Amino acid sequence: MKIVGLEEHFVTPDLLDAWAAVEPHWQDLAMPAHGDWARRLLDLGDERVAAMDDTGLDVQVVSITAPGLQNLAPVDAVRLQTDCNDRLAGAVAARPDRLQGFATLATPDPRAAADELGRAVTKLGLHGAMLFGRSRDRNLDHPDNWTLFEAAEALNAPLYVHPQSPLPEVRRAYYDGLGAALDNAFATHGIGWHYETGVQLLRLILGGVFDRFPGLQVIVGHWGELVLFYLERINRLSAVAELQRPVSEYLRTNVYVTPSGMLSRRYLHWALDVVGADRIMFSTDYPYISVPDGASRKFLEQLDDADREKIASGNWDRLCAAIRR
Repeated sequence: MKIVGLEEHFVTPDLLDAWAAVEPHWQDLAMPAHGDWARRLLDLGDERVAAMDDTGLDVQVVSITAPGLQNLAPVDAVRLQTDCNDRLAGAVAARPDRLQGFATLATPDPRAAADELGRAVTKLGLHGAMLFGRSRDRNLDHPDNWTLFEAAEALNAPLYVHPQSPLPEVRRAYYDGLGAALDNAFATHGIGWHYETGVQLLRLILGGVFDRFPGLQVIVGHWGELVLFYLERINRLSAVAELQRPVSEYLRTNVYVTPSGMLSRRYLHWALDVVGADRIMFSTDYPYISVPDGASRKFLEQLDDADREKIASGNWDRLCAAIRR
């Protein structure tokens, strides 16, 4: 059983410096500025491969960690996307048996991001891109981003939508007042990240992005960022939004979900029931989630042969084979 993990992160020294220099209002709560996480994120060599062996992953599809380039000024984001993608492509070329990659995109400049997606896919061999919802206060469904969606659809290259911290004003309204440490945890890994990303996914659907770009494929982690668990109510928005189909149908044709290291049997069976095995892939959220020795393989072994093949690597391999180079 070959196992491919799709939400496995890295960072570059220049990006760490750029995050530290951005104005305070746009600094993300999740920036890994120092310590063990930063060290592991910077490594694209032996330590990463050893961690994959321990976890049970055969291949990591490596991507930039949160908050990516979304909170940077456009000129800085454009400069850094090239460096991030060249570094990652070099690491993949050195270990093609163990590493693949998602491009990093300068979404503050959507035209430059679309051009870089084309270069990353056709010249560097990367397999789509990692996004982080909003670009500062511009939501993902904004028409400014349609040039990027058009490019992704033309390439048949998937876009992975990853959590980012809620806007400061949202944090103040909903997550603050419980003490600094708890406020930050509440607004990020506790629940805030997942509401934030689920809302961005729903905005893509309700904003008609998939009606305009029906071939666009997106991936979200954490078992669908809460969206799968409330579809009975969410589907009521389909008519109000004047969509061509119910929200639930877009999830089965345009969206893939991964566990992000949340190896829950309950969530797995819920996702199988809601979207089916054809729309589930695997991820461990390296280096943030501690996956016990061999747990990836043990988790997937509970499935029947057909579903196991799809989720472990088959769906990803088929998605990559369809990318237009």
